[in-house]
Amino acid sequence: MADRLAGKVALIVGAGSSGPGWGNGKATAVLFAREGAKVMCVDRNGDAAAETAAVIEAEGGEARTFPADVTSHDDIKAMVDATMKAWGRIDILDNNVGIAETGGVVETTEEQWDFVHAVNLKSAFLSMKHVIPIMADQGGGSIINISSIAGIAYTGVPYCTYYSTKAAMNHLTRTTARQYAKDHVRVNAVLPGLMKTPMVAAATGLVSQYGEGDVEATWAARDAQCPMGHMGDAWDVAYAALFLASDESKYVTGLEMVVDGGITLGYTSGQ
Repeated sequence: MADRLAGKVALIVGAGSSGPGWGNGKATAVLFAREGAKVMCVDRNGDAAAETAAVIEAEGGEARTFPADVTSHDDIKAMVDATMKAWGRIDILDNNVGIAETGGVVETTEEQWDFVHAVNLKSAFLSMKHVIPIMADQGGGSIINISSIAGIAYTGVPYCTYYSTKAAMNHLTRTTARQYAKDHVRVNAVLPGLMKTPMVAAATGLVSQYGEGDVEATWAARDAQCPMGHMGDAWDVAYAALFLASDESKYVTGLEMVVDGGITLGYTSGQ
């Protein structure tokens, strides 16, 4: 199929990749553009957002960029205003921002707790706060929150802030979906499993936990945990988001779409 998002405007929060290769947000932005959407690429790193937009434009798509601190109310409002100024509507909001810092409740500092919750959870709250009224006024829209299987299971890594933010995101997705169903604003979540992305490679705590500082050892250890024998990648997340963004899912809301190669079917620590 082609043009599954023809005529739609997509706001991708976290559209830049945190390193070489394809992060979830970058892949999603490019895929949405390939399917006909006009894409606003938002990222804290303006150069990373511009790199994603350049890929879209090189393929004949339409994209703009906006640098934003997603923990800032003013920045979030400004990115929404910029999208509306550019195209006059927002049909799709993809909240794709997230960080992972290792540490259980004993090891984690209060500052770490506040910061991760601001990035992972407050950002989605603020984005939805400003986009939902627009979607309701225009007759509907699709919001996709990129969560994690960490929101529903212990993955073997001690990172209490990641667990708590993703679990909260899942329930915020469900309850917001119910509240705004009457307005045809659909709110769904994608829960990736173990993915091979630049964010994981750049997360020193995860690399230390899995591979004692060795990225290649980390990939091997994570591959071994997966029932399919390998991790997923950013495109697996992007294609899940594409379904939820398209009219093919027009009767789907409040869903937690697990994209994990089966790992949560029998997940226990150390397996």
